[in-house]
Amino acid sequence: MSTALRPPASACPACVAAPAAERLARTQAPDAARIALSLPTIHCAACISKIERALAAHPGVSSGRVNLTLKRASIEAAADVSAQDMVQLVEGLGFEAHELDPGSLNATTTDRAGRNLLMRLAVAGFAMMNVMLLSVAVWAGAEDATRDMFHWISAAIALPAVAFAGQPFYSNAWTALSKRSLNMDVPITLAIILAVVTSLWETALSGAHAYFDAALALTFFLLAGRYLDHRTRAIARSAAQELTALEVPRALRVTDGEAQEVNISALAVNDLILVRPGGRMPVDGEIVSGMSELDRSLLTGETLPVQAGPGQAVSAGEVNLTGPLTIRATAVGEDTSLHRMADLVAIAESGRSRYTSLADRAAKLYAPGVHILSALSFAGWLIATGDMRVALNIAAAVLIITCPCALGLAVPAVTTAASGRLFRKGLLIKDATALERLAEVDTVVFDKTGTLTAGTPELTNLEDLPPEAVELALALAAGSAHPLAVAITKAARAAGIAPAQVTDITEVPGYGTKAMWQGKEARLGRAGWVGAEALAQTATFLKIGDQPALAFTFSDRLREGAAEAVQALTTSGKAVYLMSGDTTPAVAALAQRLGITNWLAEALPADKSARIQDMTAKGAHVLMVGDGLNDTAALAAAHVSISPASALDAARVASDIVLLGDDLSPISAACTTARSARRRISENFTIATVYNVVAVPLAMAGFATPLIAALAMSASSITVSLNALRLR
Repeated sequence: MSTALRPPASACPACVAAPAAERLARTQAPDAARIALSLPTIHCAACISKIERALAAHPGVSSGRVNLTLKRASIEAAADVSAQDMVQLVEGLGFEAHELDPGSLNATTTDRAGRNLLMRLAVAGFAMMNVMLLSVAVWAGAEDATRDMFHWISAAIALPAVAFAGQPFYSNAWTALSKRSLNMDVPITLAIILAVVTSLWETALSGAHAYFDAALALTFFLLAGRYLDHRTRAIARSAAQELTALEVPRALRVTDGEAQEVNISALAVNDLILVRPGGRMPVDGEIVSGMSELDRSLLTGETLPVQAGPGQAVSAGEVNLTGPLTIRATAVGEDTSLHRMADLVAIAESGRSRYTSLADRAAKLYAPGVHILSALSFAGWLIATGDMRVALNIAAAVLIITCPCALGLAVPAVTTAASGRLFRKGLLIKDATALERLAEVDTVVFDKTGTLTAGTPELTNLEDLPPEAVELALALAAGSAHPLAVAITKAARAAGIAPAQVTDITEVPGYGTKAMWQGKEARLGRAGWVGAEALAQTATFLKIGDQPALAFTFSDRLREGAAEAVQALTTSGKAVYLMSGDTTPAVAALAQRLGITNWLAEALPADKSARIQDMTAKGAHVLMVGDGLNDTAALAAAHVSISPASALDAARVASDIVLLGDDLSPISAACTTARSARRRISENFTIATVYNVVAVPLAMAGFATPLIAALAMSASSITVSLNALRLR
């Protein structure tokens, strides 16, 4: 591919930034198709290179770009190239792929908030350095006209800089005041404004002292803290929006026996819809004709596909595996089960957003106290001296020297240090208050499929089977997309086994695969179809002619570190639960294997969310760990949540923390680090409080010059930052 289209390096050099894609979108032909795919299993630059090469080689594809951060592919292709073609292409490379609706996604993925903060930080820093240089002359003894000139130059620099750089604080303070509440930005804003107003007054009256440098230093330090806080987490998109994007954007509507592709918005209840093998259900409905198997793992957590036939209900988001199905729509658009799940997530997210951070709780105590002290200083000096100018100067000094800076940095400094430590352990913190909430956790809820287990079946009795049976099973399984067939193929090829020679191979949707081998019919599939007796464990059966059927047994492999994580959490005194949509025997077996006494099987997404909300109502602080669509509402409803990097986009977005590797063992260490971080935050608040106890009397007594105020602010900020670095 042309290097001219590649964007400059960003925070993730392997990722492709939005500008290049936007340029391509503006230059594409009118009849071109724009296709978006979710790629939840990609994890490195090699994955990106492999997929992009395959996309570039496909006829009709003009551009294919993969973003590792979003785990998403953006494809520009000719109108006759379908999204299903692209899904099959990527899955043929060994990666999981799901179609996304481009219209439901954000128009841009650039970090505008981060760039905005960084720009304001740069302006404040540049202005502060220049005003500090001018202030040196004043502190050195400049007097009269020289001092006034330096003050006016400082004012010319400081006024526009403070007005521009401090906007994040002003807008947040105004929002809080308009709701008749206080946050940390209220005293910050008042301190900045009063410092500038007082300095202007002093300059106009040829006064000896001005606080322009202190106002800029306060703005700079606080913006630095705000930017560090912002950089510790990914920019979280709405999980509800990501779920909506997973809804299939088009469907094949059957009219007078002919299938025509239409937009989802054109579908109505009672429409007949054709869903081809490998396709996702676009609506809720009932099967009218056809036999197949459905993959419900993303929605319900069921490990094995479910047999589907006429009269059976299906839900939007389920995947049709083996045969074409015609369904009659019973719910479309906002009435589908997938859309209702998105609503559950949105409701849960809004509930969790009511969490009050430590900084905001501190502000509720700190802000009134500072304002009262400043007002008392103003009133006391005005009564004592009758000089408005002296009283206002001292009131401003009290506001500045009480240093909202130390309190403003108390949380960001710690979260930055803790987030760096957890990142090295394989955990990415997304939410600003995630560490605070993680420190409070006393209950941990795990999903099963894809979280505690790998989510894919693994053949367990290969060595116990006759070699010719395995060769025949490989020949029958190689062309099937059924998860058990895929597991047989993978295990046999890994063992170096070659497939047997068969003829007339046919896949019977919903049942299995059959073929002729040495003049006999061979079948690989369900127990009832081959005349075998079903086993308690997961199995498929091979029957050759009239011979007894052979069982191929499977288990869901434990995820690395799962047992260690459960053991460590239990030892630390936390209650551990297992909630899954899988069958009761499968969930009970895993719970026994891991020593989890509290478990729930066959749980729907709403059941998981409701159970977590019930725990919360009883006073528990729940950590939810999950990876599927069926976990998104529960992840959003929990006090804090974690999802693996291999999870579906919607689950990762709904969670507060992303587990970057396959190992679950860092989860317990994350809880320990979070508790340490909470202690450091409390210590920082204590440092700021002690500092204020010493500094406020000096300011109220009139001993705080602008130089002393600036030095005190810097000293307290550095002390808080050094204490936070102890976490490393």
